[in-house]
Amino acid sequence: MTLASVLAEADRLCDIFAGRDALVVQTDVLQPADTLLDLYGEDIRGRSYLTADPIRGEMVLRPDFTVPVVQMHMETHADPARYTYAGKVFRKQDSDPERANEFVQVGYEVFDGGNPALADAEVFAAIRDALGDLPLRAATGDIGILMAAVGGLRTSQARKAALMRHIWRPKRFRALLDRYGGRSPVPPTRTALLAADDPFAHAGPDIGKRSRVEVANRIAVLRADAATAPISGEELALLDTLMGLRETSDHVLSQLRDIAVDMPAIGPAVMRLNARLDALEDYGVDIATLEFEGSYGRTSLEYYDGFVFGFYAAEDPNLPPVATGGRYDALTARLGEGHAVPAVGGVIRPDLVLRLRGTL
Repeated sequence: MTLASVLAEADRLCDIFAGRDALVVQTDVLQPADTLLDLYGEDIRGRSYLTADPIRGEMVLRPDFTVPVVQMHMETHADPARYTYAGKVFRKQDSDPERANEFVQVGYEVFDGGNPALADAEVFAAIRDALGDLPLRAATGDIGILMAAVGGLRTSQARKAALMRHIWRPKRFRALLDRYGGRSPVPPTRTALLAADDPFAHAGPDIGKRSRVEVANRIAVLRADAATAPISGEELALLDTLMGLRETSDHVLSQLRDIAVDMPAIGPAVMRLNARLDALEDYGVDIATLEFEGSYGRTSLEYYDGFVFGFYAAEDPNLPPVATGGRYDALTARLGEGHAVPAVGGVIRPDLVLRLRGTL
């Protein structure tokens, strides 16, 4: 497989999306790093290639197209709008040397608030149709349901905010849930610190970037959290059930309705899922065989906040996803300075399309 053949396949896919009235757009390979750092914090340094420019400051090799395309769209205020693009993206691979650290992506993005469920189904169907008859299985999920569940917990706003921040970090999320639910002990060093009348009584001189006032404020936050009642076992069990769901979409809808009886905060999100499944059926998707996973999409970049999906090689579970996508309304609000535009999109890797096609 040559780069020329991958680029030719990328052009073919891009033409398919352009045929759906998507505007073909391009973005710079070098992007300002401050936007990504503001969105995702310092963690993004471990996943991206950063460099310093003497005039433009810190820059990053484009890790994906979504952020620059959203920025471009928010400047135009067009509604509705559809975009397609193709080009290389760059990702550090510090744990698996076999995974590509640069590859071509082709995308299709829809900004349309008229009927979000229909837009979700449109993007899913557009990606499916572009992939043709390749031997793939589709997986779906909905980050919005878990976010709604966290937002409805009977606990402090500080705890809910912390859980929200770590929804896309499953291990950290689980550790917080166990701590907030009293299922894991508080470290002895923290217990001693919080119990001290004056935690600075035996402290030496101030060292480091944090001032004594900042440290004191942090201790006050920890003390307030320690005084907060644990999240109930009933709510923890409902969250565990929610995150452990793995069923066909028609069956999972019934299960989610049952969970919503005891966790009414997810009711509106479950209604949105119902509308989306109806729209998917209108696009010819068989929801009786469409997989749904309660935790799907939680290891992706932290901009998905609703419907998420992926297409995977049916016979090669070790192959990276051939296509992925989802809804990212909250990202448009952050990049649009509070002005949100409902948006959903997906990307395809043309190199993996060619690889699978070569095995047929």
